[in-house]
Order: sequence, then C-alpha cells, then structure tokens
Amino acid sequence: MRAPLTSTGAARLRAELEELKSVQRPAVIQAIAEARAHGDLKENAEYHAAREQQGFIEGRIKTLESELSHAQVIDVSTLDAGSRIVFGARVVLADEDSGEEKRYQIVGDLEADIKQGLIAISSPVARALIGKHEGDIATIDAPGGTREYEIVEVGYGR
Repeated sequence: MRAPLTSTGAARLRAELEELKSVQRPAVIQAIAEARAHGDLKENAEYHAAREQQGFIEGRIKTLESELSHAQVIDVSTLDAGSRIVFGARVVLADEDSGEEKRYQIVGDLEADIKQGLIAISSPVARALIGKHEGDIATIDAPGGTREYEIVEVGYGR
C-alpha cells in the first residue's frame, strides 16, 4: 500500500531534498576536503564531525527519495467529504471538560509535525477522528487518560 501524503507535504519534502542535494551535500564535501587538508585524520575532530554529518545527509536523501517515490500524493483542496473526517481534513476540536480548542490537519506519517498541528494518519488522535462528522464526540486515549472532544469544524480547503 502506498503511504498517503498531502500535496503541500510532498512539496515541502521535495524542497528539503533539493536543499540537501544542492546546498548541504556540497558544503559537507567541502568541509571534509578542508579537514582532510589539516593532516592526521585519526585525531581530526572536524573531519570526523563532517563525515558524520555526511552520513546523516546521505541517509536523509535516501529516505526522502524512497518515501516520495512510493507516496500517493493527494491534493487535499480537491477533496470534499462534507462534514466527514478523512485523510487531509482540517479539524477543530473542543475539549469537553475545559472547552479548550485544538486545530489539527490529518496528514501522512512523513509530514507529521505536532508543533504545526499536523498529525499523522496513524496517530491515536487521527484514528479516533477518521470517519466521524462535525458535531460528533471523539474519545481519544491519551497518555494522561481518556479525553473527549467535540468535533467543532471539519474542512478541506486551505
């Protein structure tokens, strides 16, 4: 099965891949060359740090290329499941106890970023929301206990 990815997330990941290939990879290669010029590689901290950074960059490039080639990119702006929550939905939830509102978009695992309100389709929160409608109550098992949220709003636009 192909992993879902929003078109916005795919564009962000492609931009990261381009940055890694065109800026960071050449910079770390230059840093390795400069560190190598300093002589003895066994005790050359700059050389070892640059090699470690190169390994990280190459690993991230491989991961991004693989994920992007196997992803099913979905243009969320063309979706309209009405008030039903599906992949790509932007939701506003209100905590049943405190009334505090939270805003999330359900996205692919690779693009999830809780700080930006992007939650992975595989997360417990997203699994509790999928298939529900505006006005429904979603029960979410969180580390701090079970919480109930009213689904205040469901949207698919920007």
